Amino acid sequence: MRSLIAIPVYNEESYVRRVLERVLEHAPDVLIIDDGSSDATPCLLPQFPVGVIRHAENRGYGRAMQHAFRWAAMDDFDWVITMDCDEQHEPAAIPRFLDAAAENTHDVISGSRYMPVSGGDDVPPPDRRKINHELTEEINHRLALGITDAFCGFKAYRVDALRRLELSEDGYAFPMQFWVQAAAHGLRIREIPVRLIYNDPSRTFGGPLNDPVNRLLHYRATLHRELDKCRRRLPASALEGIEADAGVSAA
Repeated sequence: MRSLIAIPVYNEESYVRRVLERVLEHAPDVLIIDDGSSDATPCLLPQFPVGVIRHAENRGYGRAMQHAFRWAAMDDFDWVITMDCDEQHEPAAIPRFLDAAAENTHDVISGSRYMPVSGGDDVPPPDRRKINHELTEEINHRLALGITDAFCGFKAYRVDALRRLELSEDGYAFPMQFWVQAAAHGLRIREIPVRLIYNDPSRTFGGPLNDPVNRLLHYRATLHRELDKCRRRLPASALEGIEADAGVSAA
């Protein structure tokens, strides 16, 4: 089983050395997607034996994920594990994702910060927890997924399963599109617990998404648009009430 660790980065000069040193202890194949960093991050990456995709300008989290998936497919990896570079995802958890993938029973192994796990957990900013909870509940209601954390980026994906999807959401709303397509295409989903870590609760999303109301509207609009696009593959119950919201977008 060949597995790739894919890490989107954007201005992570404070963390990238420590994260890569620890990740490389657990996996030899690592890909960095540098999403237009303007700090010293691009100068630090050549110090490590990792592949690098460099965006000339910031294109967004979702675009970085799309490029990671394409790289994994082109290089014939069996699994791709995605994680953040701000020390909010512990490299020591990588073996647990690899073990779950090796069981060969699921297509997506999704980390959850809201399942019980040993070790102390931080407290997330209230607006982030509230938005995550509301949208996780809606996703579960519409798609019958039973997940507990819709936004955790620490995941393992079966590459062959990703080939069925047509992912195009470039920004932070990427998970909303992913969950709908995963359900529409019958991907088998499992959650495993990961620690809830917030090193810098003051980090922002940028632009109108810094406002929690706008952020929730944007995420929900993306979710509803994707439900509408996938309506032929979804039960009618998944589409209840989305027509009035499908055209809403962030300001």
